[in-house]
Amino acid sequence: MSLAEETGGPAPFKPLKQKPPKITVKRNEAGAIYISSDHPLPEMKRSVPHILEERAGLHPDRNFIAERGPDGAWRFITYGEANAKADAIASALIKRGLDQSTPLMILSGNSIAHAVMALGAMKAGVPVAPVSVPYSLMSSDFSKLRHVVSLAQPKMIFADHGDLFAKALDTVAGDAEIVTQTGSVAGATSYDALLRTNAGPEVRASMEKIGHDTVAKYLFTSGSTGMPKGAIQTHRMMMAQIAAAEALRTEEPDPDEIPQSLEWMPWNHISAGNIGFNGNMNAGGTVYLDAGKPIPGMFDQTIANLREVSPRVFGSAPVAFAMLADAMERDDTLRASFFRNLEYMGYGGATLSSDLYDRMQALAVAETGMRIPLTTMYGATETQGITVVHWVTERVGLVGLPVPGITLKLVPNGAKLEVRVKGPTVTPGYLNDPKKTAEVFDEEGFYSLGDAAKFLDETKPELGLVFDGRVTEDFKLSSGTWVSTGTLRADVVAACSPVVQDAVVCGLDRPYIALLAWPNIAAARKVAGLPDEADPQSVIAHPKVVEHLRTALGKHNKAGGGSSTRIARIHLMLEPPSIDGHEITDKGYVNQAATASRRAPLVERLYQEPAPEDVIVV
Repeated sequence: MSLAEETGGPAPFKPLKQKPPKITVKRNEAGAIYISSDHPLPEMKRSVPHILEERAGLHPDRNFIAERGPDGAWRFITYGEANAKADAIASALIKRGLDQSTPLMILSGNSIAHAVMALGAMKAGVPVAPVSVPYSLMSSDFSKLRHVVSLAQPKMIFADHGDLFAKALDTVAGDAEIVTQTGSVAGATSYDALLRTNAGPEVRASMEKIGHDTVAKYLFTSGSTGMPKGAIQTHRMMMAQIAAAEALRTEEPDPDEIPQSLEWMPWNHISAGNIGFNGNMNAGGTVYLDAGKPIPGMFDQTIANLREVSPRVFGSAPVAFAMLADAMERDDTLRASFFRNLEYMGYGGATLSSDLYDRMQALAVAETGMRIPLTTMYGATETQGITVVHWVTERVGLVGLPVPGITLKLVPNGAKLEVRVKGPTVTPGYLNDPKKTAEVFDEEGFYSLGDAAKFLDETKPELGLVFDGRVTEDFKLSSGTWVSTGTLRADVVAACSPVVQDAVVCGLDRPYIALLAWPNIAAARKVAGLPDEADPQSVIAHPKVVEHLRTALGKHNKAGGGSSTRIARIHLMLEPPSIDGHEITDKGYVNQAATASRRAPLVERLYQEPAPEDVIVV
């Protein structure tokens, strides 16, 4: 008998140590809605490297970052070691004349060396420009890499594995000094040579100059609407994010507790590189670098890590939760390790489906007797995190309410409310692009995200906001009916789970909605009952897969709201989304318009009469 059956109701939630919603909502005559948190923002700390020095002073021997070595064992760097090595890097950069105008660009992924280089650069007052790894290793023409290098004009470029990044470095380095940790690149400086620099008083003098308005980083936008833009990241932005999190806590953390986290998301994103990294350091935690990814064949590494690392908070994309649920339903030992220290889970990047939420909670109850709070944060490269679900709720799909210090402005735009934001976490603008900077701020100084949101219940705004799609992605059918692309995409992917991995919603000026979709081949093989070596084309054409999609979309259509959500046809694609073709961002977000344009012949096939054999009619 389940706990719910024994008690006559669902299991209680594990307490979420965060304050309940408390907001002020105002409206102006033009219909704009202003929302702000009533929880005050506390005094902000000075900068990221000042936090490092604080933590190194409090517990120099505590492990800061862990990564797998060549032998598979964890190797660590302590807070004291990281601070000392960052001093050496800072001194080396200062002696080379690097400053606020000469960024350090990092091409490689998360690693201890990456962290040391970034922290050392910030100590020297040198902006760090981490770049998406696929720009160097998965692009055939390096167009995005060329663009970001041209934009940032770095004086130094770091890549941990020289041999791996040699072609990219040869293409874009120019006059920049190349630094590598391993491998042989002609003329490159070794990372170890920089670490041998004797740090002198110049590092302390540099630290004294760092303040809230000092530029810490340039983070490049995902390029979903063109080439990436360099969003300026000041220490004020990152310190405000930390202060906002502290403002929502209901109790002071235990100074003897060392929170563990497992991180796979790349540091060139705000989620991992700013919010996660800085938050972990501020808490004096240990972050374990996860080489796994939530894709078939690579998630096994994440599973292996979770057998050894029991995180306090686990955050990832919904696809990772699906794979994790599959694994824990088969493995009680993994389940026990995962939930041992877990206080709450966070998802982002897409809406978590209700059935997946139920599966994760069933696992939590089976292991702990309690449900685990599930939260999410919403933001952008230009804004950090601006809303968060900081209360216990059974509702998935919320984006929460503004964090302390932030004012959200919802502006009528057609049938939707466009999201705009002002506050200390918001960028002052784009690197070397004053025209674009001027375009994205309105007359009141609010940054326009291009997204739409609405209240879950207009009469009870404290229940939170719901994401309502991208304003620029919505379109009309030939009947004049508006289609909300963002919310519909999330709904159909969830409905077709686990067979569909992502989808493009088509139908502009057409009589009905149809989908171009990417299948999860591993899941489709299971549905079809085929072996692992089965040819992908035969898998997606298998009658059981076709029937699964017809049934799933049929149920979706019956539960929907008419022609604005009804799916008439679907075609499964085997060619992955192209980074060079701007079909997908490095964050994994599919550019709907670019994909539909690049694959125009496939869109035409969706609307042929009669439907071709490879188009499934629902």
